[in-house]
Amino acid sequence: MRGDTEHMTGTDTGRTTGTDTGRTIGSDTGHTTGTGTGRTIGSVLVANRGEIARRVFRTCRDLGISTVAVCSDADDGSPHAAEADAVVRLPGSAPADTYLRADLLVKAAEAAGADAVHPGYGFLSENADFARAVTAAGLTWIGPSAEAIAAMGSKTSAKRIAAAAGVPVATAPDPAEAAADDLPLLVKAAAGGGGRGMRVVRELADLETELAAARAEAQAAFGDSEVFLEPYLPAGRHVEVQILADAHGTVWAVGERDCSVQRRHQKVVEETPAPGLDDALRAALHGAAADAARAVGYTGAGTVEFLLAPDGRFFFLEMNTRLQVEHPVTECVTGLDLVAHQIRIAEGAPLPAPVPPAPRGHAVQARLYAEDPARDWQPQAGRLHLFDVPGVTARFTAGAGADHGLRLDSGVEDGSDVGVHYDAMLAKAVAWAPTRAEALRHLAHALDRSRIHGPLTNRDLLVRILRHPEFAAGRADTAFLTRHHGELTGPGEQQAQERAEAEALCAAAAALADQAHRRLRAPAVAGRAGGWRNVPSVPHTARYLAGDTEHAVRYRTGRTGPVLLDRPGTRVVRAEPDRVVLETGGVRRTWTVTRRGDTVRVDAPGAHLTLTAVPRFPEPGGRTAPGSLLAPMPGTVVRVAVAEGERVEAGQPLLWLEAMKMEHRVTAPADGTVTALHARPGRQVDVGTVLAVVTADSPDHSDPVNPSAPVDPAGPEPRPTAPSDAEEPRP
Repeated sequence: MRGDTEHMTGTDTGRTTGTDTGRTIGSDTGHTTGTGTGRTIGSVLVANRGEIARRVFRTCRDLGISTVAVCSDADDGSPHAAEADAVVRLPGSAPADTYLRADLLVKAAEAAGADAVHPGYGFLSENADFARAVTAAGLTWIGPSAEAIAAMGSKTSAKRIAAAAGVPVATAPDPAEAAADDLPLLVKAAAGGGGRGMRVVRELADLETELAAARAEAQAAFGDSEVFLEPYLPAGRHVEVQILADAHGTVWAVGERDCSVQRRHQKVVEETPAPGLDDALRAALHGAAADAARAVGYTGAGTVEFLLAPDGRFFFLEMNTRLQVEHPVTECVTGLDLVAHQIRIAEGAPLPAPVPPAPRGHAVQARLYAEDPARDWQPQAGRLHLFDVPGVTARFTAGAGADHGLRLDSGVEDGSDVGVHYDAMLAKAVAWAPTRAEALRHLAHALDRSRIHGPLTNRDLLVRILRHPEFAAGRADTAFLTRHHGELTGPGEQQAQERAEAEALCAAAAALADQAHRRLRAPAVAGRAGGWRNVPSVPHTARYLAGDTEHAVRYRTGRTGPVLLDRPGTRVVRAEPDRVVLETGGVRRTWTVTRRGDTVRVDAPGAHLTLTAVPRFPEPGGRTAPGSLLAPMPGTVVRVAVAEGERVEAGQPLLWLEAMKMEHRVTAPADGTVTALHARPGRQVDVGTVLAVVTADSPDHSDPVNPSAPVDPAGPEPRPTAPSDAEEPRP
């Protein structure tokens, strides 16, 4: 780490010591070169995957820079690999064998002729040894120095540096000296992020147990068991400041972001400017962030994170020495391309002005995950057949100059496979507008009308968050999702009635579209009269399953078309194979229908449903044995804690599945005996695979266990098994 005082160039956030600001070289490519490395970058390898790789590629294309992708076996044919000028395959699928192999990544850059490496976020983006390996190979590292990464990589070290620079830091006792008056406390891992190695302690008697659990989790995830204590503020806000700094002494505090809406200490919704901050508090946050950056001689893009208490005090949490997942909101209100500035700073160029551009309007970002929020945030996997977000005006760029718009940064396209090896984030949707209310409304509207066919997502949760009165009023804190989880993931009585009505109409639309589809495919018979008869036709019945609910639709084909028999107040205006128009109470609505085998997707504004057609004559022998525990997701069995014939109690852990870098505990649904055990460590399983059979003592538990039921929602949070390739937020 460099000395603190050497880089304290002033107290204002935009002071510049370089003398050649704004000098541009290479105007044909947009490259700038200053007095730093003096090296113009011609080809960039992105040591990452998915959405962030595509984001960096977008800027490289705009700057005339060639791109190199790395691609694991699981990512073969992925959008990020398809977009690059060259691709280097990393054999294997697990992160530890591919994107976490610094040696393979450096060799890939050399083989493809890249002269620079951009780390993205997650994986090795905050690994000082990787940064050193890149520069030792003669390549340009697009990020801060290895010394700055190392200094801020440990939260305990970062706190000492921040405190020495005069930045407010929350203090907590040494674990051996903690007392009841210090509670509640937060145990945190010194390394890594993403909520791993974190435990809330509310009872002093639990401290030693939680410390031991946090140390074990941190060691497994980061190879570093160091933990420390922080005061726990259950109603605090997570506010962070975007930093850009060049090698000439200029430090920009490019606005702040509120990232308080989190699940499992990972961000879900982010926005800028942070609502409710007065000018003095905003200036203090920006100044503290700039001071922390200067204290380690920081260069490039980074983020300084703070915890904001209800009384207006703020405390330094940590510094992320990389680009953040939520950087698009900052770009949308400033018009800056933060990746372009990362590249220019790495080339040695100064920032173009003493202070950053002032923000215009408001931007909000929602992270779309393949997960089930109602079932303990279980990650989902499978083929993404259709991914359509209406109204998108920009992709991977800020849409500079526009007063409002919708940006989509995504790592997937139609037909992408969502696997179990990597983070469950599919995309980030960002709306910006002159006011916060307009941005929230625009984003909720777009998500509500999106068509996402494939794995279950958190789309409905995001829409409810954006429309929630507390969030709309700017009062959300880090406990928002915990406080409102029930109403955000499960509808109340009135909402349940509306949902049931919407499901019934979706089923009706599916039946009518299916009838139109069959009529269209029926061969014409010469000389045969039309389908209408002057006598009532026999009613048709179609049955569909929506989760555990069966919907039966009865209709008859009349002179003017199909008539719904059980819905006298609903008139069929039009019924086509992929589009049905229904009129209820004088209001017409259009339902879009897509079928794939026995699965039918029905979409309308505010209503999206996946239905499974129930065959008229079910296949015999298709019933699962009573007491079967079914895999809730594709994954790998990593541990088994029981044997056949063993007695178990309700809630007892039986085995663990690894999926999307998280370990999911499968538990006994009732007291009983393990009468069959099919799971073995290392076995790959698909959704619905029978893992074990528990014969219950009580006949109330004799039915097969629902695939989502074995994962214990009341147990500890699933333990990540590798650094995430998504952003590692902390509360």
